[in-house]
Amino acid sequence: MAKIIECVPNISEGRRPEITEKCLDVVRNTPGVVLLDSSSDYSHNRSVITFLGSPEGVEEAAVALAKEAAALIDLTKHHGEHPRMGAIDVIPFIPIKEVEMAECVALSKHVAKRIAEESKIPVYLYEESASTPQRVNLAAIRKGQFEGMSEKVKLPEWEPDFGGRTVHPTAGVVAIGARMPLIAFNINLSTSDVEIANRIAKIIRRSSGGFDAVKAIGIMLEDRNIAQVSINMTNFNVTPLYRVLELIKAEAARWGIHVVGTEIVGLTPMRALIDSAEYYMQLESFDANKQVLENHIL
Repeated sequence: MAKIIECVPNISEGRRPEITEKCLDVVRNTPGVVLLDSSSDYSHNRSVITFLGSPEGVEEAAVALAKEAAALIDLTKHHGEHPRMGAIDVIPFIPIKEVEMAECVALSKHVAKRIAEESKIPVYLYEESASTPQRVNLAAIRKGQFEGMSEKVKLPEWEPDFGGRTVHPTAGVVAIGARMPLIAFNINLSTSDVEIANRIAKIIRRSSGGFDAVKAIGIMLEDRNIAQVSINMTNFNVTPLYRVLELIKAEAARWGIHVVGTEIVGLTPMRALIDSAEYYMQLESFDANKQVLENHIL
């Protein structure tokens, strides 16, 4: 059977559709891959691109996308609410079908080498591909963002895995790795006080003693004048969406505010949504494999 790998690059552009479309065209025109989704956020000034295909096709699309993003995006002129360190900020590879994690790790290292050589962008390996324990967490690598990278790369413990210590003047650096499927889950609050969102984010994220498989930060959505808890759910089987949402509701109530809406950025496994439906509907003895109509459509 054919091997299928998913790739979900994030580019630091969410306000100029013409730039995003040029990047998407690179993926569309790469043989052996299918563009599944693209989601742009104006406040974040960031776009999440999802495509999948053969290992060879995914490799070529990722390398070409990095080159296009570096040519079109100038981080010295970039402003957005989401932390970023590169024009193409992160490139994760996810095993989907007939592929082991080890193969995605090997692919990530090969792509990292090519991008460093062909686009002159230094690369950090993260998650399953990380070369040291401190590089597993993307937030640790990204700390300091683009503006601080020129000094950070000089530190012995933060020399990039590929590309040397010369940060690309406009495209910065990039993190590349292999991981399991991730859900980008954002929760909007009825306040313009971003400090409240930061405090709630600290409560729920694993690094501060919160839920396993949860990363979170508080950000301000300037266009809506509301604060948001921006979350990466790295394993919904360990911590489901509804559990995080319920705790945030409870913490928000302590501050006299409430949740005004949630959003999922990009694609998500159906099982994650079914888990939440089962919880909120209090379903008893529900079997999604047997009772979801779409699961019986060939």
